[in-house]
Amino acid sequence: MTLRPKTDTIAAIATPAGTGGVAIVRVSGPDALTFFKKLFIPYRPLAVFESHKLYYGTVLARDNRVLDEILAVYMRAPHTYTREDVAEFHCHGSFAVLQELLEHLYTLGAVPATRGEFTKRAFLSGRIDLSQAEAVIDLLQAHTSQAAELAASQIQGALATQINDIRDALLEILAYLEVAIDFPEDDVEIFNRNRAACLLKGRIAEPLQQLITDADHGKVYREGLQVAIAGRPNVGKSSLLNALLKEERALVTPIAGTTRDTIEEYLDLEGIPIQLIDTAGIRTAHSDSVEALGIERAQKKIEEAELVCFLVDAQTGFTDADKELYKKIHHKKHIVAFNKWDLLTEKQKSELLSQPIPAALAAVPTSTKTSQGLRQLQEAILFAVKKDNAISSSAGAFNGMRCSPNRRHRSILVRTLEASERCETALNECAPLDLLAVEVQDTLDIIGEISGHSSPEDLLDAIFNRFCIGK
Repeated sequence: MTLRPKTDTIAAIATPAGTGGVAIVRVSGPDALTFFKKLFIPYRPLAVFESHKLYYGTVLARDNRVLDEILAVYMRAPHTYTREDVAEFHCHGSFAVLQELLEHLYTLGAVPATRGEFTKRAFLSGRIDLSQAEAVIDLLQAHTSQAAELAASQIQGALATQINDIRDALLEILAYLEVAIDFPEDDVEIFNRNRAACLLKGRIAEPLQQLITDADHGKVYREGLQVAIAGRPNVGKSSLLNALLKEERALVTPIAGTTRDTIEEYLDLEGIPIQLIDTAGIRTAHSDSVEALGIERAQKKIEEAELVCFLVDAQTGFTDADKELYKKIHHKKHIVAFNKWDLLTEKQKSELLSQPIPAALAAVPTSTKTSQGLRQLQEAILFAVKKDNAISSSAGAFNGMRCSPNRRHRSILVRTLEASERCETALNECAPLDLLAVEVQDTLDIIGEISGHSSPEDLLDAIFNRFCIGK
């Protein structure tokens, strides 16, 4: 994605597609006020429009007829999202109205915004850095309040501040090195190796280690965990999904093979987004090609999932079909859940629980009808998640996190730490100052990829293309 010249004024719908109470058309660029005055007619005639103030009136179609009754706002640069003049038209959520309004703007000279162009302009203007821009995507995609909190903190600069502190320390070392290189005959000691070593440890290496730890801990809050519910037909997989979600999301019937495709929904467990995947019942003998395709997709989802909840009908116990299916999933991290537990006698319960399942993380008796065991099943899932991600079970574990670097950031942080270690080695071995300066500059270039100080155009394109049009 190549940004158009800043003389262009861009326009796009900033709200999701579909019918709604309110929809917004956003305009950014030098002609925003001109377009605003031509399209918007306030109910009270005004000599000037005050910045950042909502006005009530109508918006005009291309033939000057009234298109909609709206609220509108003009925001003067630089106190805007893009640091350009911005205008917004808050219309009723009608697709026809929005399209006609956009066409009018295009007729006047506005150009359609590309994916993420508003945010890219904010980045290029220096209002936000690249890590803050990426946090906007994280906020839009957040499935839990904790994920949203981490994203909002990053938008406010939690990560950017720490990255800038590390960069400042590297720049300080580099500045002294360059002066010392330029004035080698000076009697005054310009570059102090002990001070440089202290900076490398206290303001560079240690903060980098902490950020890498934050990335590992925060990953699960941001990305969550995929949990596939697997089992043969009619053991209660869809019923379990509905019970966990506390809503009738999946169709439940006594007919085997009702679920033909996967159903995916998110469940919030202590702030961790758990993506539950209800799969088609797997059996060797299936009735038709559609069910066969559903079984194929189910097997693929089960293999891709990070955790499998293997559901067994407690009334029948482990049948031969269950055992055959279990052979396909036992190599993955899994939990065994016995459904329809409420229908068993005490003797049957004792016999079933006495069966060893050594590969399972847990075996949980459940009943989707009475909700028995559902909390225990959730706790078993949480235990697996926290164990794999080294997350403390204490209530304050999340609150102690300062920020959550994403996968791209983590990779760069590891490379930066390795580069800083090379600097330390060069320092300890009394390497020539010009060689040490090269190592420090290399470290600066690497960490600059997080903030955007040293990011190539193709990387920027890849990041901003993840945005929707209008953001």
